[in-house]
Amino acid sequence: MTRPEPDTETAEPAQARLIAHLAAAGYAPVTPPVLQPIEPFLELSGEDIRRRIFVTQDSGGAELCLRPEFTIPVCRLHRQRADGQAADYSYAGPVFRLTAGEPAEIVQAGIESFGRTDTPAADAEVLSLALEGLALLGRTSPSVRLGDMGLTVALLDGLAVPPAAKRRTLRALAAGRSLDAVTNGAEGAPGEDRHAGLLAAIQGQDPQGVRAFVEDVLAIAGISAVGGRSAGEIAERFLGKATAQANGGAGLNAENRAILDRYRAVTGDPDAAARDLRALVADAGVRHGALDAALDLFEERTGFIAARGLPIESFRFQGGFARNLDYYTGFIFEVSEGDGPVLVGGGRYDGLLAHLGSAAPLPAVGCTFWIERATGAGR
Repeated sequence: MTRPEPDTETAEPAQARLIAHLAAAGYAPVTPPVLQPIEPFLELSGEDIRRRIFVTQDSGGAELCLRPEFTIPVCRLHRQRADGQAADYSYAGPVFRLTAGEPAEIVQAGIESFGRTDTPAADAEVLSLALEGLALLGRTSPSVRLGDMGLTVALLDGLAVPPAAKRRTLRALAAGRSLDAVTNGAEGAPGEDRHAGLLAAIQGQDPQGVRAFVEDVLAIAGISAVGGRSAGEIAERFLGKATAQANGGAGLNAENRAILDRYRAVTGDPDAAARDLRALVADAGVRHGALDAALDLFEERTGFIAARGLPIESFRFQGGFARNLDYYTGFIFEVSEGDGPVLVGGGRYDGLLAHLGSAAPLPAVGCTFWIERATGAGR
């Protein structure tokens, strides 16, 4: 499918029009600092972003980075301004990351909403504003893809997937990888035998001690991350492999793998997907209160989306869809045109403020526009 060409206007007027629309909707404009502490991004962003961060140091030697995205910086700004309180923000400006085929500096705009307890209505509002914003940028033929990380997590919990395998499964989904490496009985990666001595040594050891050891070794070498993973994540991977080695396999068993493959294959408009998901849960015999609640929320959200006049019959839910950021906890979406790149994407991240140190966890949801992609600027 040929992607329609956008208006030939530059990004600046379109950006100004978009930010004015978001501000009029009640999202106060803010501008987080470009320089950010690197740790939150190493701990909470996805592997895709961690590998592409520009790193520097301040005069005291503390590691900083150019902001690679806006959600974490806006969360940090909210903690400084109104920690524990509800607030809605909008933003626009450059982010910096090494991305194939695009400049290292790109312009994004978006919104973040903190503290709303009417979850399905807030989710529907953010999706609606995303589509309204794209229309202002000249994009009127959107392809909307929906997912639900809360539903995915609830299914894994209902299947009693071990914690280490659960984390690895979620990361595989976010990266669009096969679940083969998470499945019991799958062959290890080439060269994995060289870790056999280390795995044997840490079996049964205190997890905190293992993490501290790995962090100390990397610190001595002057390394803060390897392959986009923080020291804590590297230690966690070794601990998970050691546990699997000791227990004869702590990944997905064959039955759970089959259920997850069926879940990933669910696709269709939200109403059809809800029917298929409930049939899957019934067939699998999964009994879990959080899973029932996640399915109820899924259907309630669809109702709020429809109430906004949005064409839900043209939207597509995909069970295997996961965005490449680790902090999403619920509803997620991406919007493109035809087979083109993502123009706007977002979702719910209820645990992020708590991970950043907030004593009063707040529900949160937002979305980000890729301004140059949406306007065609720079072609």
